[in-house]
Amino acid sequence: MTQHPEGFCPVYRAIGVLQEKWVLHIVRALLDGNKGFNELARAVGGCNSATLTQRLEQLETLGVIRKSTDAEMAGKLARSIYSLTHSGQELQSVITAIDTWGRAHLGSDPKLEAPAECVEAPAVVAS
Repeated sequence: MTQHPEGFCPVYRAIGVLQEKWVLHIVRALLDGNKGFNELARAVGGCNSATLTQRLEQLETLGVIRKSTDAEMAGKLARSIYSLTHSGQELQSVITAIDTWGRAHLGSDPKLEAPAECVEAPAVVAS
């Protein structure tokens, strides 16, 4: 393994970030395109709003996602729109690798239901 200065290990750090519950689900959902909070919550499925907010803030701080405001909502409260940054889009290969490994090594288990949109790893959508 490559030695890194002052004990920094990028693999250890990346696993620490990506293993947080819901993080890869959020990234996977945003690989399909930009989403508002509620749309993202539905796409992720099962994550309570407080946890989703916390994960989104964490991913925004890390530069994985970008939060913007939809200004086209005249007369209504503006809504937040979430999208992947270039750094977040680079996680497509991680999602694809997990998909490939899962298909090769994990049989279909009816107890582990996936959301309807979980047919295959999504293609990258340019933003």
